[in-house]
Amino acid sequence: MKQIYGNYTKEDFDVWQILFKRQMGNLPTAASAAYLEGLEHVNFVEEAIPKFDETNELLKAQTGWRLAVVPGIVPDYTFFELMSNKRFPATTWLRKMKELDYLEEPDMFHDVFAHVPLLANQSFVDFLEALSNIGLQYVGNDYAIEILSRVYWFTVEFGLIQEAQGLRIYGAGILSSAGETKFSLSDEPPKHPFDVQTIANTSYRKDVFQDRYFVIESYEQLYDSIPEVKRILAEMVEEHESQVVVA
Repeated sequence: MKQIYGNYTKEDFDVWQILFKRQMGNLPTAASAAYLEGLEHVNFVEEAIPKFDETNELLKAQTGWRLAVVPGIVPDYTFFELMSNKRFPATTWLRKMKELDYLEEPDMFHDVFAHVPLLANQSFVDFLEALSNIGLQYVGNDYAIEILSRVYWFTVEFGLIQEAQGLRIYGAGILSSAGETKFSLSDEPPKHPFDVQTIANTSYRKDVFQDRYFVIESYEQLYDSIPEVKRILAEMVEEHESQVVVA
């Protein structure tokens, strides 16, 4: 699949502009420094929907990653296989004007505006690639994929990072939501130190703001956690399978 730029409508450009302008009013004091640096690196602007070919050239020069066009949510194997090969799955369609504040399935604004800038950070993409390699080993094991999805959810999608300037956002699920951007940094939801074991045992919902967030100290911490992710996942899968046999 390819991005067909000529197919974008005036509404598409208006939606991108509205969402971009709204979030850029929030993110300079809310987003991780690495995200803001990456946003500048990939040259995203309010006036134009990004062209994947141009973005890919910039990412490739920085970390070797690029975007892979997908129609929407893809099967586990496809998802992990793409990212294990440094290709981030991204849609090319944009939500409608009536869906500005809530969308059930991630669109291009989420996939590209929120995710892509951090693909310019080497430690972050190393974590993504390593996590995907683990995922490929467990494709077909629903329990294992659910545990792994919790790690992905509370980091890549809804992670916070403690920086010198204060608590900041790096999770794409927050970065693409004006409402959750403000909520996640408020005093209302609990924030917990990043801990793989706790995350692996924490379920989540997709249809509400998160009721807790996990905070990393650096992107290197994410990548350094991969051996622990492997160990805890293997232990939990073994325990689950033994319980299934007994039952």
